[in-house]
Amino acid sequence: MTTTVLAFIPSPSQGVWHLFGVLPIRAYALCIITGIVAALVIGDRRWEARGGERGVIYDIALWAVPFGLIGGRMYHVMTDWPKYFGADGAGFVAALRIWDGGLGIWGAVALGGVGAWIACRRRGIPLPAFADAVAPGIILAQAIGRLGNYFNQELYGRETDLPWGLTIYDRLDPSGVISPHSLDGVSTGQVYAVVHPTFLYELLWNLLVFAVLLWADRRFKLGHGRLFALYVAGYCVGRFWVELMRSDTASLIAGIRVNTFTSTFVFIGAVVYIMVAAKGREDPALLRGKDADHSLVDEVGEELVAVAATSGVVAAAKVAGDEDKAEIAGGADTDTESEAAAGTDTAEATAESSPSAFTGGADTDSEAAAEAEDLTEQVETASSEDIAEAEAFAEAGAEADEHREAGLGSVEGDEAVEAELGAVEAHEAAVDGAAEAEALAEEVTAEATTEDSIAAPEDG
Repeated sequence: MTTTVLAFIPSPSQGVWHLFGVLPIRAYALCIITGIVAALVIGDRRWEARGGERGVIYDIALWAVPFGLIGGRMYHVMTDWPKYFGADGAGFVAALRIWDGGLGIWGAVALGGVGAWIACRRRGIPLPAFADAVAPGIILAQAIGRLGNYFNQELYGRETDLPWGLTIYDRLDPSGVISPHSLDGVSTGQVYAVVHPTFLYELLWNLLVFAVLLWADRRFKLGHGRLFALYVAGYCVGRFWVELMRSDTASLIAGIRVNTFTSTFVFIGAVVYIMVAAKGREDPALLRGKDADHSLVDEVGEELVAVAATSGVVAAAKVAGDEDKAEIAGGADTDTESEAAAGTDTAEATAESSPSAFTGGADTDSEAAAEAEDLTEQVETASSEDIAEAEAFAEAGAEADEHREAGLGSVEGDEAVEAELGAVEAHEAAVDGAAEAEALAEEVTAEATTEDSIAAPEDG
């Protein structure tokens, strides 16, 4: 085949650069990282626009991204098993070298979905709503990731003489081996082949799907996982025809590439889901999840603060009850001393047989009785205040419980339970203190009445 190389798209001279001559910087890894960051930024903004809390996407990504990378690598290794574990396979260590390239999108989506499901369940967020928010970002990340295949000179198509054909060069790796498939090598300038740039075809297709998703979401208000299903269906269509053009080795089923089969069946499943899923979007309130005010990184701290605050309220109520009981007991002691003094005066007056002394003793007993009545009123007032305070705590706990039942957060739910328990304890402490104070006041009143009844006959 005679071609003019300058008319075609050139390949990069290398895909790896060594920082300080030691640390390898791989273009493939940079493309994957850039794609993930772009997907998260877009997904977070879309999630907030749909009514969710900003930052939740990053929390869920802590589960979804690692799961997705592992799933993508597992799918790649399983569908290219002979390359790693065949007679001349590269071996187990090579299968773990994810930075050398090789991620299967279906494995990444499947296992990444498991990680997202775990995180969404922990946050009380509907997984379909999360999937709809991140769908455009995922397809954009795939487009950026395809640039990594370009730098690695991999996953290209059959030879062509079209003007946009991709020029593949031989590369010389550090060990002295010359091969167009060397990931660590540098171009020798020798043309190996001019091929269909399937990486570019899929990149452009993914950008088209990205635009369609944004348009469809605005036009039809897709929710309940339907936008994500549309992404899957759209990607499957492009992947199907791109697979027909690729020339790299791959596992076959009945002479057909396995990814072609996968794309077909996944496409059918996505279309069926679009047809049967609920129309419209989820209630924005559902997107707030269990923790509507803070992100996952603040959850533990908030729970500790809630526990400390509730404990402080209960402690304050108990201290208030103790102070009331101490005040009541002090008043009772004072009244007892008054009664004792009054009794002594009465005895002395009796010994002197003075009528005026009897009258004075009676007056003293009457004053003690009046003080006892005042003390009883104070007890009733203090008891009412303590009980009212305890009831206020109970109302606060009930209100927090209502928020918890409405699905506003695990932190609020725990706080509601603790508030209820604290309110009960405070109420019981106040009631017990009031009962003891009333009993003491009744005892003082009874003693004063007895003294008064004794003094009355002697006076007569």
